[in-house]
Amino acid sequence: MSDVIPEAVLPHHAADADAAPRPVVGVSLKLYFGLAQTRAWLGEVATLAPVLARLPRPVDLFVLPSFPALADARELLSGTGIGYGAQDVHWAEHGAWTGEVSAGMLAETGARYVEVGHAERRRHFGETDETVAAKTRAATAAGLVPVICAGEHRAADPTAAAEETLTQVRAALAGAAPGSEVIVAYEPVWAIGAREPAPAGHVRAIAAAIRGALHDHDVRGRLIYGGTAGPGTYGELAGAVDGLFLGRLAHDPEGLRRVLEEISSR
Repeated sequence: MSDVIPEAVLPHHAADADAAPRPVVGVSLKLYFGLAQTRAWLGEVATLAPVLARLPRPVDLFVLPSFPALADARELLSGTGIGYGAQDVHWAEHGAWTGEVSAGMLAETGARYVEVGHAERRRHFGETDETVAAKTRAATAAGLVPVICAGEHRAADPTAAAEETLTQVRAALAGAAPGSEVIVAYEPVWAIGAREPAPAGHVRAIAAAIRGALHDHDVRGRLIYGGTAGPGTYGELAGAVDGLFLGRLAHDPEGLRRVLEEISSR
């Protein structure tokens, strides 16, 4: 792993420590779209800029397309206030790492966010808590906001679910640069792609535990929920989380607009 720490940049939406965190909505496209379809979708998302501007309560929005579409995101989202980033990052800043992309390179593209530790990366690519911590360290050193994914694999009672989730969260936060901005995405694995989100009471219990972990670390953190999230989800979780992490629901920009307006109105 590289010891080189690139110059950090200030966050666009630094939160006042004494103020309530600003709501935030993220969208990961995974590998559902090709390049042309991603470009078309980004163009549609850009048209939501006026919606964001007139919301009664400001909401941050960011999107995570595949690596080849970052240039399109930079072009099409310029001036909209909509952030963008990547779905993965490598822990090293340079070296013989064939096929990998560094945090510094992402920052050069104008990316602001990067997803780390998603359950699919853990399952299919063998990522561990140590890997996620290293990627979080690299991301925050480069001034990126890591979107740290964490959640229990199987449906369990809140005590067991919190224990499994907190192990992941604490390991990742241990890698974060002091004072850095992070987002924790609570995504119970069993709820990803399910018919319904995890029960609101369950999410609230785990969210409270994650808040405690955030307070124990020198970071400025926000907490969002993902796992079959959509319109109506935030209404049941308001006060427990700071926003949502969306998947296929946001493939239709109209669904994304509905979520933004719902969150702003709470």
